Amino acid sequence: MRLLATLALLLLGNPTWATPLPIPASSSWHLQLNGALQTPNRHVYDIDLYDTPKQTIGNLKAQGRIVICYFSAGTWEDWRSDAKLYPKAALGKPLPDWPGERWLDFRRSDVRALLAKRLDLARNKGCHGVDPDNVDGYSNTNGLKLTKAQQIDFNRWLAKEAHKRNLSVGLKNAVDLLPQLASHFDFAVNESCYQYNECAGYSLLRSQGKPVFIADYRPYNSKLCSQAKAAGYRLQFFKLDLKGVGKPCP
Repeated sequence: MRLLATLALLLLGNPTWATPLPIPASSSWHLQLNGALQTPNRHVYDIDLYDTPKQTIGNLKAQGRIVICYFSAGTWEDWRSDAKLYPKAALGKPLPDWPGERWLDFRRSDVRALLAKRLDLARNKGCHGVDPDNVDGYSNTNGLKLTKAQQIDFNRWLAKEAHKRNLSVGLKNAVDLLPQLASHFDFAVNESCYQYNECAGYSLLRSQGKPVFIADYRPYNSKLCSQAKAAGYRLQFFKLDLKGVGKPCP
């Protein structure tokens, strides 16, 4: 029976992998992408892949932290050390609120090769997992004619490549793609789903026992905390610049 069940999973296309360190759904967490790293007493740290030294990651791990490394997978950023390697033809429209950032044509093999190197960097720095951002370009004005099907294919590719490197991988936003992607990702990081009435979609991930970390950029709201607790989500309130320490729900 076990063999038949395994074959059925393979035929259905459900992924199987080993993650280096499973993330408990009840984990406290810290998200910081700018400024000198603050060190609150949190279990999971979501920090910038490029700006965080390897030694810092090692120190956090030695303290028992789970380290998730953030990078943008769906956009090009002109300040990154590998920015010049991306072909100009792969760059789409600028992101209105983020100077120096443009949508990226993830369908190209040369772009995927460069993104794979980012995953290599995460592995080599010792990250437990990755938080690839901007994986919903198809639903934005991207200038590249990206489709939903292409986005799903790319996001599944990202998850597969992360798992090949023994990295856990989170789905960033892209709530409407959860039915196609939930089984491929190990956790979720969301921004402002309560503001956009999208949080209910994460019940699918929670039914699989996976963590859902939600960042809200408004003032602390105890009513939202109660809703998040009832749903099994880990909600926290941050300043938009993500420089300091957020205020988590109890």
